[in-house]
Amino acid sequence: MSRLRLQAWLVTATMLAAFALQLMPLPPLAEPFKPYWIGLLVVYWAMETPERMGLGRAFALGLCADILVGQLLGEQAMRLLVLAFIVLRFRARLRFFPLGQQALAVLALLLNDRVVTLMIRGFAGEPMPPPAFWIAPLTGTLAWPLLFVALDRLRLRQRSAD
Repeated sequence: MSRLRLQAWLVTATMLAAFALQLMPLPPLAEPFKPYWIGLLVVYWAMETPERMGLGRAFALGLCADILVGQLLGEQAMRLLVLAFIVLRFRARLRFFPLGQQALAVLALLLNDRVVTLMIRGFAGEPMPPPAFWIAPLTGTLAWPLLFVALDRLRLRQRSAD
């Protein structure tokens, strides 16, 4: 199998895993702690392989997520589009940050994602979410170093198999 096909397979497999993690039910007390897995993977793939995760693909993944989760159509699409745009814009800097600084940048991205979510839901006429709404970016930040290292190892293993 060619390297491009293997890379496409890896991106697809990880995104399917992110969809599964996003759909996984948690107890009500643990639900606010669930990171935005799809957003984290869009950040990773946009940073590492922008030819595989552009704005169009991020938007399409968001529409799929909206349909899958049953949210307002276009909400996650807009969120992922904004995430991908920011990452692609600052990709050259983000890639070379040490992992700790990258995690802080991911925190800023995930907090921005929450602001975009508030704006979209506000325009839709939904009430303000509870304060626990702001916990998920913190858990996403804590998950980032583990996710980054695991995906980098997968990509390295894929390259060595070629």
